Amino acid sequence: MNKKLLFAHLAILGANLIYAINYGFAKDVMNGGYVPPFTFILFRGIGATFLFWITSLFFYEEISKSDLLKFALCGLFGVTANQLMFFNGLELTSTIHASIIMVTSPIIVSVLSVIILKEKLRLTKVVGVLIGLIGAVTIIFQNKSGAGNSGLLGDLLIFLNATSFGLYLILVKPLMTKYSPITVVKWVFTFGLIGVIPFGLYEINEVNWDMGSNIIMKIGFVILFTTYLCYLFNIYGIKYVSPTVVSTYIYLQPVLTSIIAVFSGREKIEFISVLCSLLIFGGVYLVSINTNKIN
Repeated sequence: MNKKLLFAHLAILGANLIYAINYGFAKDVMNGGYVPPFTFILFRGIGATFLFWITSLFFYEEISKSDLLKFALCGLFGVTANQLMFFNGLELTSTIHASIIMVTSPIIVSVLSVIILKEKLRLTKVVGVLIGLIGAVTIIFQNKSGAGNSGLLGDLLIFLNATSFGLYLILVKPLMTKYSPITVVKWVFTFGLIGVIPFGLYEINEVNWDMGSNIIMKIGFVILFTTYLCYLFNIYGIKYVSPTVVSTYIYLQPVLTSIIAVFSGREKIEFISVLCSLLIFGGVYLVSINTNKIN
């Protein structure tokens, strides 16, 4: 495998490992009554945008004025709509429902890729999506620890989030052929933050500023790792592989979440988890066939 392609897959894998940890941390902050969803996203956006601009000082690159609208659309779907709907939905629904709905993302991206990017819907890709979906849904239903009541609104918001992020992956792909990853993500977050500000300020009076170091560290994790590093990892990955491949890695999150639970002592590993892991990795491989292209 080409080194750039290998690093792209490792970057996407790393992002999904962080996402798996993020589910619990984000719910601890919001459901603990410390920071409401929209203000949490505002904190996340301000912190990450600041880090992206600082990083960009070492990789300065001018952008064309004709691309401003494209960056704005990516900011709308990849940050504003994506984050607002995900965090608000996660607060209203259970992590199990959120995970189940999120695994529809590769299907959404595949459909959008056929419509927008004119990608061919190959049989191997269809089979890969189905196999990965079976593995992910099975392992999610086997994990009883995250069960809970879920609201219809929360489920709907998570689905819209998955759709929004899928559209973002499609729209950002052409920009990656012209600019470096840090330039792209800097401007995407800048435009995205503009859309988040009014929502975040609306709930800022509900923040419980009397929070311990544990909550502060979890907020810091979401800003530095889940936002800053994950967006860099994903944007680097999509430079070398198709949007469908990037989205298919979401199938790994239930597996990674289970592994984290085992090492933390909360759960014991079962044969079904190993079997589902094999199905998920097999699905990712099939979707990757004929779509891993170096620009």
